[in-house]
Amino acid sequence: MTRSINFAAGPATLPTEVLERAKAELLDYQHTGMSIMEMSHRGDEFREVLTKAES
Repeated sequence: MTRSINFAAGPATLPTEVLERAKAELLDYQHTGMSIMEMSHRGDEFREVLTKAES
């Protein structure tokens, strides 16, 4: 697959490795058996993600 390069302001092209990891964890976040999108926003796993994102 040929990847496009984005030189515009705002979001940039991400490395394929980053996208592959996001893809895997979107289906099974850290081997929990569920997607991060399916988890409670009050759960420990989501709070950990939020804390890392805010720091």
